[in-house]
Amino acid sequence: MGERTLLFYDDPLEFVEGSGVWLTERDGRRYLDVYNNVPHVGHCHPHVVEALCRQAARLNIHTRYLNEEPVRYAERLLALFEEPLDVVSLVCTGTEANELALRMARHLSGNAGIIVTDNSYHGNSRALAEATTHLPAPEALAPHVRAITLPDPYRDPDPATMIDRHVAAIGEAIRSLQDDGFGVAALLIDTIFSTEGLLDVPAEFVRAAVEAVRAAGGYFIADEVQPGFGRMGDAMWGYCRYGLVPDFVTLGKPMGNGHPLAGLVTRRDLAERFAADSLYFNTFGGNPVSAAVGNAVLDVIEAEELLANARVQGDYIQTGLRRLADRHELIGDVRGRGLFFGVEFVTDRATKAPATSETALIVNRMKQAGILISKVGAASNVLKMRPPIVFREEHADLLLDTLGEVLSENFPER
Repeated sequence: MGERTLLFYDDPLEFVEGSGVWLTERDGRRYLDVYNNVPHVGHCHPHVVEALCRQAARLNIHTRYLNEEPVRYAERLLALFEEPLDVVSLVCTGTEANELALRMARHLSGNAGIIVTDNSYHGNSRALAEATTHLPAPEALAPHVRAITLPDPYRDPDPATMIDRHVAAIGEAIRSLQDDGFGVAALLIDTIFSTEGLLDVPAEFVRAAVEAVRAAGGYFIADEVQPGFGRMGDAMWGYCRYGLVPDFVTLGKPMGNGHPLAGLVTRRDLAERFAADSLYFNTFGGNPVSAAVGNAVLDVIEAEELLANARVQGDYIQTGLRRLADRHELIGDVRGRGLFFGVEFVTDRATKAPATSETALIVNRMKQAGILISKVGAASNVLKMRPPIVFREEHADLLLDTLGEVLSENFPER
């Protein structure tokens, strides 16, 4: 899109090589990657690269022919979910997965209404752009979409009533959709609430919201494109924190470690009801090469014990970030789970006024120091950090030391 292409830095980077948690620019300088969740098990992991090349040299066909590799992958993937989630449709992108989930939810419920959260993002198709509240788009929020504000324990002025007020708002959104003749088809949430600023949303609220939507005839779609595949450290999927099982789970980016592989997991009864009225197929979703890559990613997660690594390193980093907060008034809050963590910057801890320009400065200063991070949140004042889950303690120390230096050099300490 020419000048409107989204780039992260004032002075863009051009990378020519990647390995593990490192990226190398054209001039030979290496950068520690603390941002990319796409190369989930590390840039150019040898096992994943070998599996891709081996299968590509042997066979790649579209999905109208049978092949053992996609079946093997589907069985391994589904074994990572609890009952009754027992069917997967393999696609190429997270957008496709969310689009299919919405399509199925609308058909099965007989309703059109969608509930999303403020400052959310779920994909680039028209249907998803009409439900996006995070990025600018020519499509306005559609009449059949309602955006709810999430409870934010850090900023809420009345924590004692916070959950009740936000549950009531869910009820208002449902009634509004019903009054306008749309009904409720689905609640669609990113289970780590990434673009919203990694808010520490209470599990009680999520459970109440899902219960209300299901009572209205709708379905719960858990978008696991960013938090899934062990990044949270405490479980393979982000939704596990809330003590419930979704009706649909959408998967993407990390699934193929950079290869275009995504999926939708659901219950057999829902899949069969949809299939009775719709001949859905995806020409390249889950082709043998993609499936071989997906299997290799699961191999690495298991063999290198990366779920445990995400938990251990995440705890270590959170502790280090809180130590930095003791020294720097600019840090208002530290949050996240596993290897998906953030720091909210404020100009004043009492008023919690967002430090938007300061956050942008820190992101660029960290880049100059050789570390890649980004920012997120409604006011773009939250550092967003989600490295490949092969991130180890020496990488965490480098991140924490460098962030401390950048903060000390640019802002006064306490």
